[in-house]
Amino acid sequence: MNWRSKMQIVNFKQNKNRSRYIVISTLLILLFISPLSVFAQDQDSIAALKQMGKAFATIAEKTSPAVVALRAERIVTQQRQSTREWPFGEPFSDPFEFFFRRSPRQRDPREQRAPQQPRRESRTAQGSGFIISPDGYILTNNHMVEEASKVEVELTDGRKFTAKIIGTDPDSDVAVVKVDAENLPYLELADSDSLQVGEWVLAIGNPLGLSHTVTAGIVSAKGRSGFGLANFENFIQTDAAINFGNSGGPLINLDAEVVGINTAIVGAGGNIGIGFAIPINMAKNIYEQLVQNGTVSRGYIGIKFEELTPELASGLGLNEDTRGISVVEVMEDSPADKAGLKRYDVIIEFEGKPVGKSNEFRNRVAMLNPGTKVQMLILRNKRRKKITLNLATLPSTAELTGALPQETQKELGFSVEDLTDELAGRYGYKDLSGVIVTSVDDGSQAAEKGIAPGALIMEVNQQKVKNAAEFNEAIKAAKKEGAALLFVKRGRYTFFVPLKLPKE
Repeated sequence: MNWRSKMQIVNFKQNKNRSRYIVISTLLILLFISPLSVFAQDQDSIAALKQMGKAFATIAEKTSPAVVALRAERIVTQQRQSTREWPFGEPFSDPFEFFFRRSPRQRDPREQRAPQQPRRESRTAQGSGFIISPDGYILTNNHMVEEASKVEVELTDGRKFTAKIIGTDPDSDVAVVKVDAENLPYLELADSDSLQVGEWVLAIGNPLGLSHTVTAGIVSAKGRSGFGLANFENFIQTDAAINFGNSGGPLINLDAEVVGINTAIVGAGGNIGIGFAIPINMAKNIYEQLVQNGTVSRGYIGIKFEELTPELASGLGLNEDTRGISVVEVMEDSPADKAGLKRYDVIIEFEGKPVGKSNEFRNRVAMLNPGTKVQMLILRNKRRKKITLNLATLPSTAELTGALPQETQKELGFSVEDLTDELAGRYGYKDLSGVIVTSVDDGSQAAEKGIAPGALIMEVNQQKVKNAAEFNEAIKAAKKEGAALLFVKRGRYTFFVPLKLPKE
């Protein structure tokens, strides 16, 4: 082996040792640096969380002064069996009653007898609201202040005011009250149409009497409906903790603006991560009308329709992926009738925007003022056609369902509507016919004689009534005698109710 070969062997060994040294050194450096890197990343994450926490704290501090604890007193006629369903439970009852109520076996046997003579008493509901103007206008839920004899609000600084009810809208569950004060803290209203699923929101309210409670969550979904809480539903769904007493409180975005009015929860026991809020854009429209007119008017086209499904689209000769609503019936002399809309037409655009879900379309029409000129794009025999019409005023529920005229309701002290399959199933009246009682005036002769919401009236003066129209005709005939004998079913019990009527 020559010297050159020896040198190559030495160099190889030296290079090998040097490489080993470099690898070991690199590993030692990485082992030293990695914890520092992870620690730095953890610190960044912690800092980000701290920033989020500070943001929530800032928003809560800025908005809480404009959120009020609301107490509404109401004189009610106590019934043994409550049949009305409330989004946060019965507002004029003990909020803890759900957790401590007695089982049927523990109840006083007298409570399980047939309907007894009701008694009048005062009850107080606790909820929330929020100020939207410096001169004291407050938004809350209709079911919080409906028929209240007195409404009191309390601010974070302890000041208390007696509020005046400006107007209520049961169809959307929105109400406006006002306190006589100036320079009050108030909340800005956002554009809820731009709200996106996944955005952070805060809920502030008065759950279980714990005033100005703040919870956080995200927007879980938009456009929720079909709960039967109001005639017009387009709820924002959130997982921000909402409980009994949050009714009427604000749902707030990260810009400290109101995006919704907290209204309902799923489940009778309290928060399970599914709460609902009325979009503030809908509430703004209602607020403006209630302040200006004291009532709410909604746009009306005059059609019965259903959502276009793939099966229905195919049946109409359209592509299964066509979206829109199909016209089922056109009301006589309605705007739709005058504009030439026909059965089997498919509305695919309304005011330049695509039409999808039927409930969404209904809300969009109702949000517009009567008299507004609107354009629709329809499909008729697979061909596109533009329709222009002027919206009319949406008739009352009574006019649409054939229910009693207001004057007759006032004379009787209660209102009724047709017994649908859904109502029959809810109240246990399957295979029966009659009209369902929807509301009863406190202190009326009907209330005093045991008629309550959910009762089924099957006969008037020994004549069967199958719907609201027949009931109305029977009452008209009974006015000639000045009296009516009703045959009523409520729960398991059936009984007679004699009523006095103005003689004609």
